[in-house]
Amino acid sequence: MGIVAGLDSSSDSTRIVVCDTDTGAVLKQGYAPHPALGGGDGSPHDVDPQSWLLSLGEAAEGGLLEGVQAIGVSAQQHGLLALDSGGALVRPALVGNDKRAQAAAADVVEALGGRTAWAQAVGAVPTSTQAVAKLRWLTRTEPDAAHRVAELMQPHDWLVWQLLGRPHRRTTDRGTASGTGYWSAATGSWRPDLIELALGHQVRLPEVIGPADAAGQTPEGLLISAGTGETMAAAFGLGVGIGDAVISLGASGSVFSVHHEALADPTGTILSYADATGMHLPVVHTLNAVRVLRGTAELLGTDLEGLSALALKSTPGSYGLVLLPYLEGERTPHLPHTAGTLTGLRRESMKPEHLARAAFEGMVCGLADALDVLRGRGVQVRRVFLLGPAADLQAVRAIAPALLGAQVVVPQPADYAAIGAARQAAWALGAAHGTLSPHEPPRWPAAASQVFEPGEELAVGQAVRQQYVAVREQTYPGAFEGDPGAGAGAGEY
Repeated sequence: MGIVAGLDSSSDSTRIVVCDTDTGAVLKQGYAPHPALGGGDGSPHDVDPQSWLLSLGEAAEGGLLEGVQAIGVSAQQHGLLALDSGGALVRPALVGNDKRAQAAAADVVEALGGRTAWAQAVGAVPTSTQAVAKLRWLTRTEPDAAHRVAELMQPHDWLVWQLLGRPHRRTTDRGTASGTGYWSAATGSWRPDLIELALGHQVRLPEVIGPADAAGQTPEGLLISAGTGETMAAAFGLGVGIGDAVISLGASGSVFSVHHEALADPTGTILSYADATGMHLPVVHTLNAVRVLRGTAELLGTDLEGLSALALKSTPGSYGLVLLPYLEGERTPHLPHTAGTLTGLRRESMKPEHLARAAFEGMVCGLADALDVLRGRGVQVRRVFLLGPAADLQAVRAIAPALLGAQVVVPQPADYAAIGAARQAAWALGAAHGTLSPHEPPRWPAAASQVFEPGEELAVGQAVRQQYVAVREQTYPGAFEGDPGAGAGAGEY
Protein backbone atom coordinates (compact mmCIF):
# COMPACT_ATOMS: atom_id res chain seq x y z
CA MET A 1 0.00 0.00 0.00
CA GLY A 2 1.13 3.55 -0.77
CA ILE A 3 -0.17 7.08 -0.64
CA VAL A 4 -0.45 9.50 -3.55
CA ALA A 5 -1.85 12.97 -3.99
CA GLY A 6 -3.78 14.70 -6.74
CA LEU A 7 -3.96 18.46 -6.94
CA ASP A 8 -6.38 20.38 -9.12
CA SER A 9 -5.53 24.00 -9.81
CA SER A 10 -8.76 25.39 -11.24
CA SER A 11 -9.49 28.95 -12.30
CA ASP A 12 -10.11 30.12 -8.73
CA SER A 13 -8.74 27.59 -6.24
CA THR A 14 -6.54 24.59 -5.52
CA ARG A 15 -7.98 21.33 -4.24
CA ILE A 16 -5.80 18.46 -3.04
CA VAL A 17 -6.81 14.89 -2.28
CA VAL A 18 -4.55 12.27 -0.72
CA CYS A 19 -5.52 8.74 -1.75
CA ASP A 20 -4.61 5.14 -1.06
CA THR A 21 -2.86 3.74 -4.13
CA ASP A 22 -4.67 0.39 -4.02
CA THR A 23 -8.24 1.36 -3.18
CA GLY A 24 -8.43 4.99 -4.28
CA ALA A 25 -9.95 5.90 -0.92
CA VAL A 26 -9.62 9.61 -0.14
CA LEU A 27 -7.66 9.84 3.11
CA LYS A 28 -7.18 13.61 3.42
CA GLN A 29 -8.20 16.76 1.58
CA GLY A 30 -7.02 20.34 1.30
CA TYR A 31 -8.40 23.51 -0.24
CA ALA A 32 -7.31 27.11 -0.74
CA PRO A 33 -8.55 29.93 -3.00
CA HIS A 34 -6.16 31.61 -5.38
CA PRO A 35 -4.98 34.92 -3.92
CA ALA A 36 -5.68 37.94 -6.12
CA LEU A 37 -2.20 39.03 -7.16
CA GLY A 38 -3.36 40.90 -10.26
CA GLY A 39 -2.27 40.40 -13.80
CA GLY A 40 -0.81 43.74 -14.72
CA ASP A 41 -3.60 45.46 -16.63
CA GLY A 42 -6.62 44.64 -14.49
CA SER A 43 -8.00 42.06 -16.90
CA PRO A 44 -9.57 39.03 -15.18
CA HIS A 45 -7.97 36.90 -17.90
CA ASP A 46 -4.43 38.05 -17.04
CA VAL A 47 -3.12 36.21 -13.98
CA ASP A 48 0.14 36.07 -12.07
CA PRO A 49 0.76 32.30 -11.90
CA GLN A 50 2.57 32.73 -8.60
CA SER A 51 -0.95 32.82 -7.16
CA TRP A 52 -1.31 29.17 -8.14
CA LEU A 53 1.82 28.25 -6.18
CA LEU A 54 0.75 30.26 -3.13
CA SER A 55 -2.66 28.56 -3.22
CA LEU A 56 -1.01 25.16 -3.56
CA GLY A 57 1.18 25.83 -0.54
CA GLU A 58 -1.80 26.94 1.55
CA ALA A 59 -3.89 23.93 0.51
CA ALA A 60 -1.05 21.59 1.54
CA GLU A 61 -0.54 23.11 4.98
CA GLY A 62 -0.70 21.04 8.14
CA GLY A 63 1.38 18.17 6.81
CA LEU A 64 -1.23 17.17 4.23
CA LEU A 65 1.40 15.67 1.90
CA GLU A 66 3.36 13.86 4.60
CA GLY A 67 4.10 10.30 3.46
CA VAL A 68 2.96 10.95 -0.12
CA GLN A 69 5.06 9.09 -2.71
CA ALA A 70 3.78 10.68 -5.92
CA ILE A 71 1.75 13.69 -7.03
CA GLY A 72 -0.44 14.20 -10.10
CA VAL A 73 -1.38 17.67 -11.32
CA SER A 74 -4.64 18.70 -12.94
CA ALA A 75 -5.10 22.32 -13.99
CA GLN A 76 -7.39 24.69 -15.82
CA GLN A 77 -7.29 24.35 -19.58
CA HIS A 78 -6.92 26.93 -22.35
CA GLY A 79 -4.25 28.95 -20.61
CA LEU A 80 -1.10 30.34 -22.14
CA LEU A 81 2.18 30.97 -20.38
CA ALA A 82 4.62 32.62 -22.76
CA LEU A 83 8.24 32.51 -21.60
CA ASP A 84 11.42 34.14 -22.84
CA SER A 85 14.68 32.33 -23.55
CA GLY A 86 15.58 32.41 -19.86
CA GLY A 87 12.33 30.81 -18.70
CA ALA A 88 10.78 34.03 -17.38
CA LEU A 89 7.24 35.08 -18.28
CA VAL A 90 7.09 37.79 -20.91
CA ARG A 91 3.68 38.86 -19.53
CA PRO A 92 1.05 37.55 -17.08
CA ALA A 93 -0.57 34.25 -17.95
CA LEU A 94 -3.56 34.39 -20.32
CA VAL A 95 -6.33 32.16 -18.99
CA GLY A 96 -10.03 31.40 -19.21
CA ASN A 97 -12.65 32.27 -21.76
CA ASP A 98 -10.77 35.32 -23.01
CA LYS A 99 -13.08 36.98 -25.52
CA ARG A 100 -10.40 39.49 -26.46
CA ALA A 101 -9.07 36.84 -28.84
CA GLN A 102 -12.31 36.38 -30.81
CA ALA A 103 -11.16 38.42 -33.78
CA ALA A 104 -7.73 36.80 -33.59
CA ALA A 105 -9.34 33.35 -33.69
CA ALA A 106 -11.28 34.23 -36.84
CA ASP A 107 -8.10 35.64 -38.34
CA VAL A 108 -6.03 32.54 -37.66
CA VAL A 109 -8.81 30.27 -38.99
CA GLU A 110 -8.79 32.18 -42.26
CA ALA A 111 -5.00 32.23 -42.43
CA LEU A 112 -4.85 28.42 -42.71
CA GLY A 113 -7.66 28.20 -45.22
CA GLY A 114 -10.83 27.86 -43.15
CA ARG A 115 -12.56 25.56 -40.67
CA THR A 116 -12.06 22.34 -42.64
CA ALA A 117 -8.32 22.94 -42.88
CA TRP A 118 -8.06 23.34 -39.10
CA ALA A 119 -10.24 20.31 -38.39
CA GLN A 120 -7.99 18.21 -40.58
CA ALA A 121 -4.82 19.68 -39.05
CA VAL A 122 -5.53 19.39 -35.33
CA GLY A 123 -9.10 18.09 -34.93
CA ALA A 124 -10.56 21.39 -33.75
CA VAL A 125 -11.41 24.79 -35.21
CA PRO A 126 -9.75 27.47 -33.05
CA THR A 127 -11.90 29.58 -30.75
CA SER A 128 -10.91 32.54 -28.62
CA THR A 129 -10.16 30.27 -25.67
CA GLN A 130 -7.41 28.25 -27.34
CA ALA A 131 -3.74 29.07 -27.04
CA VAL A 132 -3.23 29.39 -30.80
CA ALA A 133 -5.77 32.25 -30.90
CA LYS A 134 -4.17 33.87 -27.87
CA LEU A 135 -0.83 33.80 -29.71
CA ARG A 136 -2.32 35.69 -32.65
CA TRP A 137 -3.90 38.19 -30.23
CA LEU A 138 -0.54 38.65 -28.52
CA THR A 139 1.15 39.27 -31.87
CA ARG A 140 -1.44 41.90 -32.79
CA THR A 141 -1.75 43.75 -29.49
CA GLU A 142 1.59 43.25 -27.70
CA PRO A 143 4.16 42.81 -30.49
CA ASP A 144 7.16 43.49 -28.26
CA ALA A 145 6.12 40.74 -25.84
CA ALA A 146 5.30 38.41 -28.74
CA HIS A 147 8.76 38.94 -30.23
CA ARG A 148 10.37 37.84 -26.93
CA VAL A 149 8.41 34.57 -26.68
CA ALA A 150 10.78 31.61 -26.88
CA GLU A 151 8.77 28.91 -25.10
CA LEU A 152 5.11 28.02 -24.49
CA MET A 153 3.45 26.20 -21.61
CA GLN A 154 -0.04 25.48 -20.33
CA PRO A 155 -0.96 25.92 -16.63
CA HIS A 156 -0.49 22.25 -15.76
CA ASP A 157 2.87 22.12 -17.57
CA TRP A 158 4.11 25.17 -15.67
CA LEU A 159 3.01 23.81 -12.28
CA VAL A 160 4.74 20.47 -12.89
CA TRP A 161 7.88 22.32 -13.95
CA GLN A 162 7.80 24.41 -10.78
CA LEU A 163 7.25 21.37 -8.53
CA LEU A 164 10.29 19.70 -10.11
CA GLY A 165 12.47 22.73 -9.48
CA ARG A 166 12.40 24.17 -13.02
CA PRO A 167 14.56 21.47 -14.69
CA HIS A 168 15.85 21.72 -18.24
CA ARG A 169 13.29 19.09 -19.34
CA ARG A 170 9.76 20.43 -19.88
CA THR A 171 6.86 17.99 -20.22
CA THR A 172 3.15 17.88 -20.88
CA ASP A 173 0.57 15.20 -21.68
CA ARG A 174 -1.69 14.42 -24.63
CA GLY A 175 -4.79 15.82 -22.96
CA THR A 176 -3.38 19.26 -22.28
CA ALA A 177 -1.54 19.42 -25.60
CA SER A 178 -4.73 18.60 -27.53
CA GLY A 179 -6.43 21.76 -26.31
CA THR A 180 -3.80 24.18 -27.56
CA GLY A 181 -4.73 24.30 -31.25
CA TYR A 182 -1.22 23.32 -32.30
CA TRP A 183 -1.10 19.60 -31.41
CA SER A 184 -2.92 16.91 -33.35
CA ALA A 185 -4.72 14.18 -31.40
CA ALA A 186 -4.90 12.11 -34.59
CA THR A 187 -1.15 12.09 -35.29
CA GLY A 188 0.08 12.62 -31.73
CA SER A 189 2.44 15.39 -32.76
CA TRP A 190 2.99 19.12 -32.41
CA ARG A 191 2.31 21.42 -35.34
CA PRO A 192 5.04 24.07 -35.04
CA ASP A 193 3.96 25.47 -38.40
CA LEU A 194 0.68 26.55 -36.80
CA ILE A 195 2.55 28.34 -34.03
CA GLU A 196 4.57 30.17 -36.66
CA LEU A 197 1.32 30.99 -38.46
CA ALA A 198 -0.07 32.59 -35.30
CA LEU A 199 3.07 34.02 -33.67
CA GLY A 200 5.41 34.59 -36.57
CA HIS A 201 8.31 32.46 -35.32
CA GLN A 202 9.17 29.08 -33.82
CA VAL A 203 9.31 28.38 -30.08
CA ARG A 204 10.27 25.62 -27.68
CA LEU A 205 7.47 23.21 -26.72
CA PRO A 206 7.20 20.64 -23.92
CA GLU A 207 7.86 16.96 -24.50
CA VAL A 208 4.55 15.07 -24.67
CA ILE A 209 4.89 12.03 -22.41
CA GLY A 210 2.65 8.98 -21.98
CA PRO A 211 -0.22 8.60 -19.50
CA ALA A 212 1.76 6.40 -17.10
CA ASP A 213 5.09 8.21 -17.54
CA ALA A 214 6.70 10.30 -14.83
CA ALA A 215 7.58 13.92 -15.54
CA GLY A 216 10.41 13.54 -13.05
CA GLN A 217 11.30 13.45 -9.38
CA THR A 218 11.75 16.26 -6.91
CA PRO A 219 15.11 16.55 -5.14
CA GLU A 220 13.42 14.79 -2.20
CA GLY A 221 12.55 11.81 -4.42
CA LEU A 222 8.84 12.57 -4.82
CA LEU A 223 7.58 11.31 -8.18
CA ILE A 224 5.56 13.77 -10.28
CA SER A 225 3.33 12.18 -12.92
CA ALA A 226 2.55 13.58 -16.36
CA GLY A 227 -0.46 15.62 -15.22
CA THR A 228 -3.32 16.67 -17.50
CA GLY A 229 -6.15 19.14 -18.06
CA GLU A 230 -9.17 19.39 -15.75
CA THR A 231 -11.67 17.79 -18.13
CA MET A 232 -9.38 14.83 -18.77
CA ALA A 233 -8.60 14.43 -15.06
CA ALA A 234 -12.29 14.56 -14.11
CA ALA A 235 -13.11 11.87 -16.68
CA PHE A 236 -10.32 9.69 -15.29
CA GLY A 237 -11.45 10.31 -11.71
CA LEU A 238 -15.02 9.34 -12.60
CA GLY A 239 -13.88 6.15 -14.32
CA VAL A 240 -15.46 7.09 -17.63
CA GLY A 241 -14.84 4.55 -20.40
CA ILE A 242 -16.08 3.39 -23.78
CA GLY A 243 -19.87 3.61 -23.90
CA ASP A 244 -20.01 6.49 -21.42
CA ALA A 245 -20.80 10.13 -22.10
CA VAL A 246 -20.55 13.01 -19.66
CA ILE A 247 -22.82 16.05 -19.66
CA SER A 248 -21.62 18.98 -17.59
CA LEU A 249 -24.42 21.32 -16.56
CA GLY A 250 -23.04 24.80 -16.08
CA ALA A 251 -24.51 28.06 -17.35
CA SER A 252 -23.47 26.59 -20.69
CA GLY A 253 -23.17 22.88 -21.35
CA SER A 254 -20.58 20.42 -22.56
CA VAL A 255 -20.91 16.83 -23.71
CA PHE A 256 -17.93 14.52 -24.06
CA SER A 257 -17.15 10.84 -24.27
CA VAL A 258 -14.23 8.45 -24.45
CA HIS A 259 -13.62 7.14 -27.96
CA HIS A 260 -11.04 4.90 -29.61
CA GLU A 261 -10.08 7.36 -32.34
CA ALA A 262 -9.78 11.08 -33.02
CA LEU A 263 -12.79 12.59 -34.79
CA ALA A 264 -11.98 15.18 -37.42
CA ASP A 265 -15.08 17.35 -37.85
CA PRO A 266 -15.01 19.87 -40.71
CA THR A 267 -17.96 21.77 -39.21
CA GLY A 268 -15.98 22.50 -36.05
CA THR A 269 -18.80 21.24 -33.83
CA ILE A 270 -16.69 18.43 -32.34
CA LEU A 271 -13.44 19.32 -30.61
CA SER A 272 -11.20 16.28 -30.92
CA TYR A 273 -9.17 16.16 -27.71
CA ALA A 274 -7.10 13.38 -26.16
CA ASP A 275 -7.88 11.87 -22.76
CA ALA A 276 -5.62 10.92 -19.85
CA THR A 277 -5.37 7.21 -20.68
CA GLY A 278 -4.21 7.07 -24.30
CA MET A 279 -7.73 7.24 -25.78
CA HIS A 280 -9.58 10.20 -27.29
CA LEU A 281 -12.07 12.66 -25.85
CA PRO A 282 -14.41 14.26 -28.40
CA VAL A 283 -16.21 17.27 -26.90
CA VAL A 284 -19.30 19.20 -28.04
CA HIS A 285 -20.28 22.47 -26.38
CA THR A 286 -23.61 24.25 -26.07
CA LEU A 287 -24.01 27.87 -24.99
CA ASN A 288 -27.23 27.30 -23.08
CA ALA A 289 -27.82 24.96 -20.16
CA VAL A 290 -28.56 26.09 -16.60
CA ARG A 291 -28.86 29.72 -17.74
CA VAL A 292 -32.14 28.60 -19.38
CA LEU A 293 -33.43 27.36 -16.04
CA ARG A 294 -32.28 30.45 -14.16
CA GLY A 295 -33.88 32.77 -16.69
CA THR A 296 -37.18 30.92 -16.53
CA ALA A 297 -37.08 30.81 -12.73
CA GLU A 298 -36.58 34.58 -12.59
CA LEU A 299 -39.46 35.07 -15.01
CA LEU A 300 -41.73 32.97 -12.79
CA GLY A 301 -40.52 34.55 -9.56
CA THR A 302 -38.92 31.43 -8.09
CA ASP A 303 -35.56 29.67 -7.74
CA LEU A 304 -34.23 26.49 -9.33
CA GLU A 305 -35.76 24.21 -6.70
CA GLY A 306 -39.09 25.98 -7.12
CA LEU A 307 -38.85 25.70 -10.89
CA SER A 308 -38.17 21.98 -10.58
CA ALA A 309 -41.22 21.50 -8.35
CA LEU A 310 -43.36 23.44 -10.82
CA ALA A 311 -42.11 21.40 -13.77
CA LEU A 312 -43.08 18.15 -12.09
CA LYS A 313 -46.69 19.37 -11.85
CA SER A 314 -46.85 19.39 -15.66
CA THR A 315 -46.75 16.38 -17.97
CA PRO A 316 -44.30 15.23 -20.68
CA GLY A 317 -44.53 17.57 -23.64
CA SER A 318 -45.49 20.57 -21.48
CA TYR A 319 -49.01 20.73 -22.96
CA GLY A 320 -47.49 21.46 -26.38
CA LEU A 321 -45.04 24.16 -25.28
CA VAL A 322 -41.61 23.82 -26.90
CA LEU A 323 -38.71 26.05 -25.91
CA LEU A 324 -35.71 26.28 -28.22
CA PRO A 325 -33.25 27.38 -25.53
CA TYR A 326 -30.93 29.56 -27.60
CA LEU A 327 -30.93 32.48 -25.16
CA GLU A 328 -27.30 33.45 -25.83
CA GLY A 329 -27.24 32.34 -29.45
CA GLU A 330 -26.05 28.77 -29.83
CA ARG A 331 -22.93 26.84 -30.75
CA THR A 332 -24.60 23.44 -31.33
CA PRO A 333 -26.22 23.95 -33.77
CA HIS A 334 -24.18 26.87 -35.06
CA LEU A 335 -26.62 29.76 -34.59
CA PRO A 336 -24.48 32.48 -32.99
CA HIS A 337 -26.87 35.38 -33.56
CA THR A 338 -30.24 33.79 -32.80
CA ALA A 339 -32.45 33.97 -29.70
CA GLY A 340 -34.68 31.58 -27.81
CA THR A 341 -38.07 30.58 -29.21
CA LEU A 342 -41.23 29.51 -27.38
CA THR A 343 -43.92 27.83 -29.48
CA GLY A 344 -47.19 26.02 -28.86
CA LEU A 345 -48.90 28.71 -26.82
CA ARG A 346 -52.57 27.97 -26.23
CA ARG A 347 -54.88 29.09 -23.48
CA GLU A 348 -54.59 25.75 -21.67
CA SER A 349 -50.77 25.71 -21.90
CA MET A 350 -50.28 29.22 -20.48
CA LYS A 351 -49.57 28.10 -16.93
CA PRO A 352 -46.35 28.40 -14.88
CA GLU A 353 -45.90 24.65 -14.54
CA HIS A 354 -45.99 24.09 -18.31
CA LEU A 355 -43.43 26.85 -18.97
CA ALA A 356 -41.25 25.42 -16.20
CA ARG A 357 -41.32 21.96 -17.75
CA ALA A 358 -40.70 23.39 -21.23
CA ALA A 359 -37.53 25.01 -19.86
CA PHE A 360 -36.23 21.69 -18.52
CA GLU A 361 -37.23 19.80 -21.67
CA GLY A 362 -35.69 22.48 -23.90
CA MET A 363 -32.41 22.44 -21.99
CA VAL A 364 -32.16 18.63 -22.03
CA CYS A 365 -33.18 18.41 -25.70
CA GLY A 366 -30.48 20.94 -26.57
CA LEU A 367 -27.93 18.75 -24.80
CA ALA A 368 -29.40 15.67 -26.51
CA ASP A 369 -28.70 17.41 -29.84
CA ALA A 370 -25.05 17.71 -28.78
CA LEU A 371 -25.02 14.06 -27.70
CA ASP A 372 -26.42 13.03 -31.08
CA VAL A 373 -23.55 14.82 -32.83
CA LEU A 374 -21.26 12.28 -31.15
CA ARG A 375 -23.62 9.37 -31.77
CA GLY A 376 -23.75 10.32 -35.43
CA ARG A 377 -19.99 9.81 -35.63
CA GLY A 378 -20.09 6.30 -34.19
CA VAL A 379 -19.59 7.11 -30.51
CA GLN A 380 -21.34 4.55 -28.30
CA VAL A 381 -23.56 5.99 -25.57
CA ARG A 382 -24.94 3.42 -23.13
CA ARG A 383 -24.97 5.64 -20.06
CA VAL A 384 -24.69 9.36 -19.42
CA PHE A 385 -23.03 10.95 -16.39
CA LEU A 386 -24.65 14.23 -15.31
CA LEU A 387 -22.35 16.66 -13.50
CA GLY A 388 -23.02 19.99 -11.83
CA PRO A 389 -25.36 21.17 -9.04
CA ALA A 390 -28.35 21.22 -11.44
CA ALA A 391 -28.05 17.42 -11.76
CA ASP A 392 -29.50 17.23 -8.24
CA LEU A 393 -32.78 18.84 -9.34
CA GLN A 394 -35.61 16.32 -9.32
CA ALA A 395 -36.98 17.56 -12.64
CA VAL A 396 -33.62 16.96 -14.34
CA ARG A 397 -33.44 13.43 -12.96
CA ALA A 398 -37.03 12.69 -13.96
CA ILE A 399 -36.80 14.10 -17.48
CA ALA A 400 -33.24 13.39 -18.66
CA PRO A 401 -33.15 9.56 -19.03
CA ALA A 402 -36.06 9.31 -21.47
CA LEU A 403 -35.05 12.40 -23.48
CA LEU A 404 -31.41 11.31 -23.71
CA GLY A 405 -32.37 7.70 -24.43
CA ALA A 406 -29.84 6.29 -21.99
CA GLN A 407 -29.22 5.33 -18.40
CA VAL A 408 -28.36 8.47 -16.41
CA VAL A 409 -25.74 8.38 -13.65
CA VAL A 410 -25.51 11.23 -11.13
CA PRO A 411 -22.26 10.89 -9.14
CA GLN A 412 -22.05 12.14 -5.59
CA PRO A 413 -20.23 15.50 -5.36
CA ALA A 414 -16.46 15.04 -5.13
CA ASP A 415 -13.25 16.62 -6.40
CA TYR A 416 -13.09 14.33 -9.43
CA ALA A 417 -10.36 16.26 -11.23
CA ALA A 418 -8.10 15.99 -8.17
CA ILE A 419 -9.04 12.31 -7.78
CA GLY A 420 -8.18 11.72 -11.44
CA ALA A 421 -4.81 13.41 -10.90
CA ALA A 422 -4.18 11.16 -7.88
CA ARG A 423 -5.14 8.08 -9.89
CA GLN A 424 -2.63 9.11 -12.54
CA ALA A 425 0.03 9.53 -9.84
CA ALA A 426 -0.72 6.02 -8.59
CA TRP A 427 -0.40 4.72 -12.15
CA ALA A 428 2.95 6.38 -12.72
CA LEU A 429 4.21 5.19 -9.34
CA GLY A 430 3.13 1.61 -10.04
CA ALA A 431 4.62 1.67 -13.53
CA ALA A 432 7.91 3.01 -12.17
CA HIS A 433 8.05 0.22 -9.56
CA GLY A 434 6.93 -2.48 -11.99
CA THR A 435 3.72 -3.25 -10.09
CA LEU A 436 1.40 -1.78 -12.74
CA SER A 437 1.40 -2.03 -16.51
CA PRO A 438 1.94 1.27 -18.32
CA HIS A 439 -1.01 0.23 -20.48
CA GLU A 440 -3.49 -0.49 -17.64
CA PRO A 441 -4.41 2.15 -15.02
CA PRO A 442 -5.09 1.19 -11.41
CA ARG A 443 -8.58 -0.21 -10.94
CA TRP A 444 -10.13 2.16 -8.46
CA PRO A 445 -13.81 1.71 -7.54
CA ALA A 446 -16.36 3.66 -9.57
CA ALA A 447 -17.67 6.89 -8.15
CA ALA A 448 -20.60 6.52 -5.73
CA SER A 449 -23.65 7.44 -7.81
CA GLN A 450 -27.40 7.32 -8.21
CA VAL A 451 -28.67 5.64 -11.37
CA PHE A 452 -31.84 6.57 -13.26
CA GLU A 453 -33.29 4.41 -16.04
CA PRO A 454 -35.54 5.54 -18.91
CA GLY A 455 -37.83 2.60 -18.15
CA GLU A 456 -41.41 2.81 -19.34
CA GLU A 457 -41.03 6.53 -20.01
CA LEU A 458 -38.62 5.97 -22.90
CA ALA A 459 -41.26 6.00 -25.68
CA VAL A 460 -42.95 9.10 -24.26
CA GLY A 461 -39.61 10.84 -23.86
CA GLN A 462 -38.61 10.12 -27.42
CA ALA A 463 -41.95 11.51 -28.62
CA VAL A 464 -41.22 14.72 -26.70
CA ARG A 465 -37.79 14.79 -28.31
CA GLN A 466 -39.29 14.40 -31.77
CA GLN A 467 -41.66 17.27 -31.02
CA TYR A 468 -38.64 19.41 -30.14
CA VAL A 469 -36.73 18.35 -33.26
CA ALA A 470 -39.73 19.13 -35.47
CA VAL A 471 -39.97 22.67 -34.06
CA ARG A 472 -36.22 23.19 -34.40
CA GLU A 473 -36.21 22.01 -38.01
CA GLN A 474 -39.19 24.19 -38.86
CA THR A 475 -37.61 27.24 -37.23
CA TYR A 476 -34.02 26.64 -38.34
CA PRO A 477 -34.14 24.24 -41.31
CA GLY A 478 -30.85 22.50 -41.97
CA ALA A 479 -29.27 23.79 -38.73
CA PHE A 480 -27.38 20.53 -38.35
CA GLU A 481 -26.49 20.14 -42.01
CA GLY A 482 -23.07 18.53 -42.21
CA ASP A 483 -23.42 16.74 -38.85
CA PRO A 484 -24.46 13.17 -39.72
CA GLY A 485 -27.08 11.87 -37.33
CA ALA A 486 -27.16 15.06 -35.26
CA GLY A 487 -30.46 15.97 -33.69
CA ALA A 488 -32.19 12.89 -35.04
CA GLY A 489 -33.70 12.13 -31.65
CA ALA A 490 -32.92 8.44 -31.91
CA GLY A 491 -31.80 7.19 -28.52
CA GLU A 492 -29.57 4.13 -28.21
CA TYR A 493 -30.98 2.68 -25.04
